[in-house]
Amino acid sequence: MQIYRIKGWFKQGLFKQKFTRDLLATSEAQAKERVYSEVGSKHKLTRNTVHIEEVTEIKPEDVTDPRVLAMLK
Repeated sequence: MQIYRIKGWFKQGLFKQKFTRDLLATSEAQAKERVYSEVGSKHKLTRNTVHIEEVTEIKPEDVTDPRVLAMLK
């Protein structure tokens, strides 16, 4: 399992809402799917309104999300 940091945005009303997510996933494609699923579900968006700009693999020391840190222990 690798750790990915995904940056992107979605349109909320008249504004762009930026987001950054740290996720544990087996591949980059799985990480993207989870972001589409989680962001879409939380904000009632379709996949074509969620825009992923950057997907990078990060080291465990660089993780900022406490949920991912708890999974690493």
